[in-house]
Amino acid sequence: MRMAGRRFGLFAAVLGVVFCVSLFQLVGLALKSELYSHIPLIPLISLYMVWITRNRLPPLCHASPRLAFGIAGAGALAALALGWFLIRGIALPLNDRLALSMGAFVCFLISGAFYFFGWNCIRIVALPTFLLFFLLPFPTVVKNGLEVFLQQSSAEASDWFFKLTPVPVHREGVVFDLPGITIQVAEECSGIRSSFVLFITGLIAGYMFLGNPWHRFWFSLLTIPLGILRNGFRVVVISMLCVYISPEMIHSPIHHRGGPIFFALSLIPLFGVLFLFRRRERRRTEGGGRMTEDGGRRTEGGGRMTDGG
Repeated sequence: MRMAGRRFGLFAAVLGVVFCVSLFQLVGLALKSELYSHIPLIPLISLYMVWITRNRLPPLCHASPRLAFGIAGAGALAALALGWFLIRGIALPLNDRLALSMGAFVCFLISGAFYFFGWNCIRIVALPTFLLFFLLPFPTVVKNGLEVFLQQSSAEASDWFFKLTPVPVHREGVVFDLPGITIQVAEECSGIRSSFVLFITGLIAGYMFLGNPWHRFWFSLLTIPLGILRNGFRVVVISMLCVYISPEMIHSPIHHRGGPIFFALSLIPLFGVLFLFRRRERRRTEGGGRMTEDGGRRTEGGGRMTDGG
């Protein structure tokens, strides 16, 4: 294992030198754009998640060259696509160029992990390994599509919340007419950054605190509607402040800098569900064995115990 780790470390260092220009550009983009401010944390989070599961790794590594070359092939396609655009003189936005170059970098890095450590090791740290794909900026077409989706869904969520209030509201698409003010759910107010960070938070929390794969899946999936509801709730709160206090509240700090507050509020139901899943897993562990389909409990020795004992 140590020898494989040293070889992979050398491979990663060489790969970093080859892609140093793209890596520096990625850091610059992360420092300038709030949407990608999470990127510098991704490698640190991945390393920490691998570190806390190191005791579960097998002592011997068996290379998986087929998987390694397959993932490297995907990286080569991304690099060739970027090269084709450059040769043809097609100017791509920075996030599109970095999506291709960092896509190639991450694919080559993961292919090296499969080659030096093998599937028997990587499957144990699958999530922190593939979490590295969050280093990729969104291609423009993907970013625009996500913004439109979140804009429309946030408008629907806002409409649901408005119906719970006594304020008369007239809606046309993403525009809401309220007494004294008109509110539009713009694309830049779609909450794409906070929703994406919430999704990453769900993945990491599920990996660290839940053992059941299905619990992890549903827990991370929950972050998508939760992010939409949070954004709709934020629109309604700001709208109510504009109606009952002053229309100038649309320019207040709670609108322009209140995102972290509403993000923190969305963590309350998220971690409430996490608590329920953990309690359910703990009950199954303390009860011993696993439940059969007809409600009986199967013991570790293979015998069957009915509910009556």
